[in-house]
Amino acid sequence: MSAADKFLYVDRNPVNNPLAQADWATKKLVWVPSERLGFECGSVKEERGDECVVELADSAKKVRVNKDDIQKMNPPKFSKVEDMAELTCLNEASVLHNLKERYYSGLIYEAAGNNAP
Repeated sequence: MSAADKFLYVDRNPVNNPLAQADWATKKLVWVPSERLGFECGSVKEERGDECVVELADSAKKVRVNKDDIQKMNPPKFSKVEDMAELTCLNEASVLHNLKERYYSGLIYEAAGNNAP
């Protein structure tokens, strides 16, 4: 791996941790719309007809959200994935989250097939 590769690729070992995967599976993590942040992470606590009660991860506040407004979250193994076509849940919230995580980690995102000089 060259010195420049550290800005393109992620070490996958920490995110492939079986404990992190099991924790994700038991919490039913989802993205809910937020006026302040765009989307916030939460876990589904209860389902009632067309609505869900979701506990927000950052504040532990419980909110009622229409099922049509929540978006599924990807397992931890997809954290900072280089090719977003690999995401299990390819939705707006997951794409924005992945781009944000890569940006804050100093990982350049280059669209596949971009051969511009």
